[in-house]
Amino acid sequence: MSEHRARFSTLIFLGFSALIALADQMIKWLVQQSMAYGQSVEITPFFNWVHVWNKGAAFSLFADGGGWQRYFFIAIAVVVSAVLVKLIRDSHQRTESLALAMVLGGAFGNVIDRVFRGYVVDYLDFHWQSWHWPAFNLADVFIVLGVIMILATSFRTQKSPDEQVEDPRLKTGD
Repeated sequence: MSEHRARFSTLIFLGFSALIALADQMIKWLVQQSMAYGQSVEITPFFNWVHVWNKGAAFSLFADGGGWQRYFFIAIAVVVSAVLVKLIRDSHQRTESLALAMVLGGAFGNVIDRVFRGYVVDYLDFHWQSWHWPAFNLADVFIVLGVIMILATSFRTQKSPDEQVEDPRLKTGD
């Protein structure tokens, strides 16, 4: 792949990440403008639209940490985002780049919340009777889908020996 084409491809995937973060931020803004904190609106017998805040990580892990967790999660997100950008740039597979871009977009959507709000706005609440899955948001959806895609592609079968390109330096007997 030419360097120009690789750079263009990288920009496409980074643009997709930015769109994910932007869509996530737009929904979060709408939730905060239209609902009081803690409000819940039943949509179906198993799904509520809610307005809650998460000061911790997944499943509100470390939410009661006293404030240190905000900066810790911002730092982790910045480092992970830098690694994801490099992986997208170096990837030669569209599916892998798409999956990485999904994780990057979701991580960026949530880190924007942590930087500017000090917490992540969550609004999707799935439940069964009185058992509720922890509320989450669009950024979380893309992170999970991206990770699933990364795992699924990593388990693809390897090329058979006949399909593999032979390294001419390994040839013997010539």
